[in-house]
Amino acid sequence: MDSFELNKIMGAVLGTLLFVMGTGFIAEAIYHPIQNNGPGYALPEPEAVEGGAAPAEAEPEVPLGLLLASADVAKGANAVKKCQSCHNFGEGEPNKQGPHLYGVVGRLEASVDDFAYSDVLLAHNAAGDVWSYENLNAFLTKPSDYAPGTKMNFAGIRTPEERANILAYLQTLDAAPVPFPAADAVEAASPAEEAAVGDEQSPASTTEAPAAAPADAPVLAPESVIETPTEAPMETDIQGTPTTTAQ
Repeated sequence: MDSFELNKIMGAVLGTLLFVMGTGFIAEAIYHPIQNNGPGYALPEPEAVEGGAAPAEAEPEVPLGLLLASADVAKGANAVKKCQSCHNFGEGEPNKQGPHLYGVVGRLEASVDDFAYSDVLLAHNAAGDVWSYENLNAFLTKPSDYAPGTKMNFAGIRTPEERANILAYLQTLDAAPVPFPAADAVEAASPAEEAAVGDEQSPASTTEAPAAAPADAPVLAPESVIETPTEAPMETDIQGTPTTTAQ
């Protein structure tokens, strides 16, 4: 191949490249988008909330004594079935993976013989802590929070009503049941009751009686009272000198 043929080939390649590049520049110039031209709509920016969204108000916690007062023993007996794989509930029954729970209410913590407790519960025992209704409720809520490092692998019971039912059932597992704490919570009055109380405290709506006359006010005698006539006086003809008209 001589130099003339090679030059023609190179020229054709360069020409093609130039044509493609030129076409691209022309297309970009024609179809290039024009910004900030024509009608538009400015979207409002979201308002910034200081401190983030306001947290929802937590529901008031019902006192344990009030929950126990309305607890259902039968539902508690059904709820503890999930615990029977690790605990016995009958009197005189042996320990399982966990200690027996007969008479647990009011018992000194970590005090069952022949059971290997975790160190944290032994510390509760040394401190003289007992399984009161409050402590049992806290333990059933989340054992790992009440006794960090406990050997009991149980997530806990989140519903206060279910815990109260279980505690009511545990109360029956004793020859001398420990009484429930006093339900000293005062229930909120209904709107009707509040309206009735407001009516009782509002001022009387009856018309007040007129004030009595002062003691030193003068008393008129019957003779000094002027009687009002009941009949109008009769009309009388007026007599006078007739007048004459000048003629």
